[in-house]
Amino acid sequence: MIRLAMLGISPGNGHPYSFSAIFNGYDEDRMKRCPYPVIYEYLSKQDRRTMCIPGVRVTHIWAEERREAEDVARTVFIEHVVDHYTDVIGQVDAVVIPHDEGSLHLEMARPFLEREIPIFIDKPLADNWPDALELVRLAGKDKLLMSCSASRYAREVEEAKRALMELGDVRTMYAVSSKSWVKYGVHLIEALFALFGGNVETVQNVGREGEDVVHLLYADGRQAVLQVFEDLSPLLQITLHGTRGHWTITFGDWFYMFRRMLSLFIEMIKTEQRPIPLEETLEIIKVLVAGKRSREEDNRIVSLREFS
Repeated sequence: MIRLAMLGISPGNGHPYSFSAIFNGYDEDRMKRCPYPVIYEYLSKQDRRTMCIPGVRVTHIWAEERREAEDVARTVFIEHVVDHYTDVIGQVDAVVIPHDEGSLHLEMARPFLEREIPIFIDKPLADNWPDALELVRLAGKDKLLMSCSASRYAREVEEAKRALMELGDVRTMYAVSSKSWVKYGVHLIEALFALFGGNVETVQNVGREGEDVVHLLYADGRQAVLQVFEDLSPLLQITLHGTRGHWTITFGDWFYMFRRMLSLFIEMIKTEQRPIPLEETLEIIKVLVAGKRSREEDNRIVSLREFS
């Protein structure tokens, strides 16, 4: 049995509930009262006999507000609530940082990477370039670090991959999301990387804070426009335009993408092989940080060669 710790809760992010339920199951009455109704909506559609990843259990949880950790623990059957996140060292086999506060990830991950404890960090790996570089340095060649958006594993992205040949040469992509560029723009970037790889050359944000409009230019001439607006109704959508057709991805099967992502994290622990090269994760963070830098620096074009 692989023992996991779930470490950290951030406002507006229900992953401690949903991720833990995929390993432990859940109390139906308590999950109905969870602050994030959508979680119960998609969990209740799953077969309770097969929804959990076998051979794994979340045994420990920590949050800055102990009350929040205790509520998650009761809802998803976690036995131990700890006073500090490092208290789980020696008690678990791997850790998950499920919150999306990228500025905190380096500080929280360091003690586990230094002790070679496998770790999953929710997107983004970091919200700034120096922290991202330091996390990858700490991981080195063989420590088990995985960080991504589950969007790369979405059923809808898998369907789009199978349809790419029908679209001809995909020349441009249009993507839109609600909420913030740093926390949700990464969903769009990650999905595009899953579909087409990296090779972004320049990034320009012609929007403003809370209304980000980000242009990506690829080395092969392909282009993408990513719009992330704080006040949109919840939406995550990408349209691909090719020389022979177009395809729209509207994300919606949250359970599938989360379970697939977490299954690959467990597979990493077992095989000691990273499912995503850290070099690719760094390329995604370059695009994310470049979008923010462009907005803050008079909407200038940012070359990814600026990052080293």
